[in-house]
Amino acid sequence: MINLYNSLIESLSIHRVGNKSRNEDVFLSDKPHAFNNELAPLLKEFFLKPFREKEENYFKFDHAADLEFHTLYQLCKTVFQTPEAHHEVSRKIALHLFDQSQHPHIKSGELYVAHFTGILVDNQKVDGLGIFKSELKHEFLQFEERENNLNLMLQQGVNLSKLDKGCLVFNIEEEGGYKVLSIDSNRYDSKYWLENFLAVTSLRDDNFMTKNYLKFCKNFAKDVVLPAEDKKEEVMFMNKSVNYFAKNDAFEESNFINEVIDNPDLIPEFRNYKVDKGPKYSIEDLTEFNIANKAVSTARKSMKGIINLDTNIQIKMDFVNSDSADKFVEKGWDEEKQMYYYLVYFNKEQRS
Repeated sequence: MINLYNSLIESLSIHRVGNKSRNEDVFLSDKPHAFNNELAPLLKEFFLKPFREKEENYFKFDHAADLEFHTLYQLCKTVFQTPEAHHEVSRKIALHLFDQSQHPHIKSGELYVAHFTGILVDNQKVDGLGIFKSELKHEFLQFEERENNLNLMLQQGVNLSKLDKGCLVFNIEEEGGYKVLSIDSNRYDSKYWLENFLAVTSLRDDNFMTKNYLKFCKNFAKDVVLPAEDKKEEVMFMNKSVNYFAKNDAFEESNFINEVIDNPDLIPEFRNYKVDKGPKYSIEDLTEFNIANKAVSTARKSMKGIINLDTNIQIKMDFVNSDSADKFVEKGWDEEKQMYYYLVYFNKEQRS
């Protein structure tokens, strides 16, 4: 978990990076930016706000051969080891981004490279390197008093409420490729930012494993439980799965299967599905891990335990105790109407 509240920008360099394929140039500043006390908190909020609002999906720098050949990893390492080299390194980062900016969809923009101190990562105080890019320009009105008139001027600039692209590299787990967070508001060119410029891969931490295992369960419910049983059982399988993750600190697969899967015929189906689909979620060999509560909360919010019927009726199933579904909801077949039905038990209607 990261805490950015007490972090400080120790140094900041700003450059402009064009699109190489359109013969645009790169502008490298000679000196670091000398921001004042009024501008510092605004820039900090501009840079860090998207990371406070985003789920902490960590990446790490990765190279097929060795990290010593990873351009950005080596540049970040230089700053962490020699902070006074920050500005010169920022120029090299700008040139590296320029080399990757060759697709015609990539927009030119300002590149900000900031060295932060006072960041808390899992209660450990570390420094970090922020690399941010603003691409989209927004129109705004500027006013000027001239003689006895107030004149109106239309100008373009960067909206401080939205950062287009950015990453935070934390000075932790150096040998493994550091811990990296990335945001990208403009999805049309995300491949060049994540894969070509940052060259990162997902960090297989507790959050990654919890999130991916729950995604795997969601697709098992849709692909296997629903065809074999019905919509009610699909919903209840996911409800039981999330409840298992919510009430346990650690995941153990055999225990999970015994607790969540009621139909014994589905147990071999689950194991076969994992062999087939597990590599897609990087969980093929995963049987034990610590559960990340934040990932469970995110998964619960995205769950839609709703049964949509062709008679334009919806049944929302939201049970803290998954056994409640068997007690309060019954499915049957009406011979006279030749239709399925759900029988729902309740004590009183809830007022909205």
